[in-house]
Amino acid sequence: MRLRRSLAVAVAVAVTTPVALFTAAPALAAGAPAAQTQNQPTYAELKKAAADAQKAYEKALAAKEEGQEKVKATLEALDSDTHPLKAATITADKAAEEAADTETAAEKAVRDAEAAVEAAQGETEKAEAEKALETAEADLAKAVEAKEKADAAAEAARTALDDARVAAVREYSVLKKALDDALAAKEAAEEALGTAEECVRETGLTSLAVGLPAEVVAGTTVDFTLRVTNGTERTLTVDPLAFVHVDGERGGEKSRLAVEWSNGSGWHALNGDEPEHIAHIDTMAPGERSDVKLRMTVAPDAASADAFALFAADASSAYRPCVLGPMKRYDFELLPAGSDPGPVDDADPGQTGKDDDQRPATAGPGTTPQGGAAGQPVTTARTTPTTRTAATGTYGTTAATGGTLAQTGTSPALVPLGAASAVAVALGAGAVLAARRRMTADR
Repeated sequence: MRLRRSLAVAVAVAVTTPVALFTAAPALAAGAPAAQTQNQPTYAELKKAAADAQKAYEKALAAKEEGQEKVKATLEALDSDTHPLKAATITADKAAEEAADTETAAEKAVRDAEAAVEAAQGETEKAEAEKALETAEADLAKAVEAKEKADAAAEAARTALDDARVAAVREYSVLKKALDDALAAKEAAEEALGTAEECVRETGLTSLAVGLPAEVVAGTTVDFTLRVTNGTERTLTVDPLAFVHVDGERGGEKSRLAVEWSNGSGWHALNGDEPEHIAHIDTMAPGERSDVKLRMTVAPDAASADAFALFAADASSAYRPCVLGPMKRYDFELLPAGSDPGPVDDADPGQTGKDDDQRPATAGPGTTPQGGAAGQPVTTARTTPTTRTAATGTYGTTAATGGTLAQTGTSPALVPLGAASAVAVALGAGAVLAARRRMTADR
């Protein structure tokens, strides 16, 4: 009874709890219309379903192992001569054998009596022989009836023993089936959770630099704004991402640029060596926007150089822990101190190329991004977007100058990057993605 209760619990939890959730969990982008997602399970529900399915599988596994021991013990007991069913079978088989022997003896007695009738001399002797034959035939009839009853009793005893064996095996088979079902449910729940954990691109989650000039003179400070807009149809938790870098600067060396950001609570310096998240936004409703103030100071002794800024918004929703807004690249120039560039236009935003915007989840294993070795300069290609791949949201590019960033071998979503190597690896536009994935892992 206890085993059957365990089985019932295992089957019920394994099969019914998560199925309603993960069967309704399509891989939808964060900005999918509400009408398409009203029945979609949240990420928290999928995590709970996966946890429940794991527990149910463990219960079913324990029940199966318990049942295996039980059926083994039962079959061993049934094979023992002291078991009531086996003992009854032995007794019945012995009785059937004795009845068969009695029938055989009765058949011989009849044959002997028939021979005596044939050999009888005279009426008296023949009458006595016939009477003995009648008695032998009556005894044979009784022996045949007794044997039939003994055979039936032996067959019934053997059937009872076999039925007990079958029942034991059948109960174990039910437990084995429950384990198979629990495993299937666990794998389906894990697959649904894994799908939800995959990063999705959301074009409606935009980050634009407002007021970043196309040319900046050494020794001056410029103010500009990073404007983040939630153009999706879902409420998001957003972490704007920023990276400002001078082409060719080595990791760890003092940058010619000093960039700070503020969301109204004082100024905070960007580290300058790797992309980072700034001005965390707990709740951003559909249609809302948030402005982050930035200021950039160029060292007085800075020489002419090309520089760039990368901005994006990384987010999570109730349905997805990793939502990536499109990244924008702004190329600008550093001019020597004393230069008079005249009226300066704002830097034009450009869509990043596939090398700048390569997600770690899609990078090949075992590869190292350019600039991964300490002290090596980073070279990036100025890229012009060409075609967009709908399945991945990445863009093909045409390189205007030499040098691209290699793919990284970073692990999938929710796996942290090593802090010790991040500084070197993150240099360059392609390393923005490493920081974005770290944000997802930290959640």
